[in-house]
Amino acid sequence: MIKDITHGIGAYVKAFGLISKLRLWKYFSIPILISILTAIVIITTMYFLSGSLGALINKAWIWEWGATAAALVSKFVAGLLIVALGLILYKHIVMALSAPFMSPVSEKIEAHLTGNTNHVHRKTSFQEQLARGVRINLRNLSKELLCTIPLIMLSFIPIVGIFATILIFIVQAYYAGFGNMDYTMERHFDYKNSVQFVRQHRGVALGNGIPFVLMLFIPILGFIITLPIAVTAASVETVKSLKK
Repeated sequence: MIKDITHGIGAYVKAFGLISKLRLWKYFSIPILISILTAIVIITTMYFLSGSLGALINKAWIWEWGATAAALVSKFVAGLLIVALGLILYKHIVMALSAPFMSPVSEKIEAHLTGNTNHVHRKTSFQEQLARGVRINLRNLSKELLCTIPLIMLSFIPIVGIFATILIFIVQAYYAGFGNMDYTMERHFDYKNSVQFVRQHRGVALGNGIPFVLMLFIPILGFIITLPIAVTAASVETVKSLKK
């Protein structure tokens, strides 16, 4: 698994060169637009909700002593919740809506790596690719929320919080990598077998998702370059895993 993680991360190094070599940037224009618009909507919504959420959490402190400290903690908790949930929603919305545009990119990368332009694989339409993207990401979103929300609560416990925060990052990375891998798996497997394939290659998903999540914290640029590079890197490693 460690080897798969390092390979998944290492694939990012060659992604830029591969995108340029295969002239793939033109295919990313709509997904980049989707990414930017989604980020604007989520950031704006979360900004206006942050004050209300902080006030709601602060109501749990009914005592007068320590009220100032409780208010500060409430703001911090609200901020952490908003960042975590906003990031989760952002990546699943973008990956779901980008599915019909990312699948052709993945197919070109697979043809380049295998040297076979006449693949025998599942034929799907634009609508089917979009429907599958929505289904996969709704499934991953629900599972990620079930894992992340309890971990956020645990993150405020001294010492335990350190491990909980690390686990939140790992969960986010895993499901990000899952979504990026599915653009390739969509041509080879149905929904059920795709889930099974990722379970067997958790390291690949995690290795792809770690840089994905980290790159989103790059101001502005992160929302532009992350998806194209991550999908390219995921396609390379998924094709290798399929060949094995």
